[in-house]
Amino acid sequence: MKKLSIAMMVLAVAAVACTDAPNADQAATAEKQEAAAATGASFAIDTTNSVVEWLGTKPIGQHNGIMKIANGIFSVENGTITAGNFTIDVNTLTDLDLTTETGKEKLEGHLKSPDFFDVAKFPTAKFEITSVEPISNDSLATHKISGNLTLKDSTKNVSFPAKLTIAENAVKAEANFNIDRTQWGLHYGNDKSLGDKFIRPEVNIKLNISANKS
Repeated sequence: MKKLSIAMMVLAVAAVACTDAPNADQAATAEKQEAAAATGASFAIDTTNSVVEWLGTKPIGQHNGIMKIANGIFSVENGTITAGNFTIDVNTLTDLDLTTETGKEKLEGHLKSPDFFDVAKFPTAKFEITSVEPISNDSLATHKISGNLTLKDSTKNVSFPAKLTIAENAVKAEANFNIDRTQWGLHYGNDKSLGDKFIRPEVNIKLNISANKS
């Protein structure tokens, strides 16, 4: 009976330790498309109050952090975004769940290495809007945004739901979605035979972007 109890405890701990893939909408991925034509007023992205959040998981844990936006602009007409783009400074990639003692710098260095983003060659990533379509009957999103996402030397078009808040002099865009990093050639750790060292291909991205009328 005692052995059975110990076994059940081990199974319970294992179940808690197992981390699922990020819970969010999966972005649809397609080939690169033509950028949307800019019409309407220009809104410059407020890089101080805008951020890209990321989260990656593996069977026994997860890591999350941020990257800063270097610059960007939205075009707004008739109460919606018509076009725009922003550049992400991948050198600012920061992990938020570790400390120096638990490997923060080691993880950040690995993510910036050729195994992942290779920031020495590709210091920035870019997103360029190709279309914005309204969504109805969705409590969390107002529009579907599609755009060309460039990571390293690969560009794919991604579509995801977003919440847009448009005011006379300010714009806020919020989104929460998953991408499959292997679509951009980021294959490191993507072999399930690695067991506990396996890193899921799904990466969760959250966009919190504010912009002000130029």
